[in-house]
Amino acid sequence: MKAVVKKNKHILLQLALLFFVTNGWAQVSHQHAKSKIKKKSVSAQVQPVVQGSEQFKEFLKLLAQASATFTFPKGFKEIPATNNEDFSFDYAMEMPGKDFEVWFQVKSQKENWASYERSQNDKGRQLANPDSLYVDMGKAHAIAFTGDNNYFIRNMPQNVLERYNADAGKSYLLNLLDLPSTKHYKYALLITLQRSHTGILLMVCFANEKDPEFFKNIDKASNSLKFKM
Repeated sequence: MKAVVKKNKHILLQLALLFFVTNGWAQVSHQHAKSKIKKKSVSAQVQPVVQGSEQFKEFLKLLAQASATFTFPKGFKEIPATNNEDFSFDYAMEMPGKDFEVWFQVKSQKENWASYERSQNDKGRQLANPDSLYVDMGKAHAIAFTGDNNYFIRNMPQNVLERYNADAGKSYLLNLLDLPSTKHYKYALLITLQRSHTGILLMVCFANEKDPEFFKNIDKASNSLKFKM
């Protein structure tokens, strides 16, 4: 009897997460569509260039190597990126007073792809296809943040991939471990984006509530990052 109750609770949790994530992405897409309409009715405005720190400059270099771009979003503030034995990220920012922050990791795959192509003609040297690395990276980070495999994964819809000029991607809805290194945040949405033969973008959005505001903030943050055409 206990096993049945436990199983039913697990199913209900999965359904709740599916409903929440699906509606969250719907809100993101709707918000993005509304922003496009507004932009058509308002004359283009030049955003001031962010005078970044050394951390920001290094982040831009990594993005250039991965053929990606980043525009610092309005309402955010740069914070030091976490870089220790548990987690290593390239850049981070927060929304002051909102209990919401974002960590970024960027990885160029150009050299790995070149090595992979060369290995195809060498029977004694077999390398894994680097275009699949984004899957392993996502899983490894999800387990590190949650401590287990109990998280909800969703493939990125095609319309979302097109926003980022990406070929593939996944999202992971996480219930976080209570860790000082993640500032005791309760929840996170981890996003991995892959451009074939080019690079991987990984973004983690932290919050203490899984509500519509969480997904609105994700939309604001995620619109700042994409691969070049």
